[in-house]
Amino acid sequence: MPSKQQVLRLVDLGHGYPEIGRLLGIPAGQAYLVATGIPADGGDTVTGRQRERPGMLPSHSQRLVNPREVNPSHSERVHEWVRTRARQERSATQRPDDGPTHR
Repeated sequence: MPSKQQVLRLVDLGHGYPEIGRLLGIPAGQAYLVATGIPADGGDTVTGRQRERPGMLPSHSQRLVNPREVNPSHSERVHEWVRTRARQERSATQRPDDGPTHR
């Protein structure tokens, strides 16, 4: 287990907690806990005095233990499926004298 001094030294050198965790072989939230004594999950109420501890993040420490959700707004596989279905629908409803369809 890394020491508080090791983690704080890396913080002082400008490393973020995700990078510190990778360097020390521990999760980022654990590196934050070692450095500050405060869990990164936001479960504790932090006093003004605690906010002055070395290594404290001003906010968003919960990101260190709960990765962001991925909600893609684009999926090429889905777009291709929709294009294929549209072509099939056009072919099924097109009359022989309509001629070729255009995109």
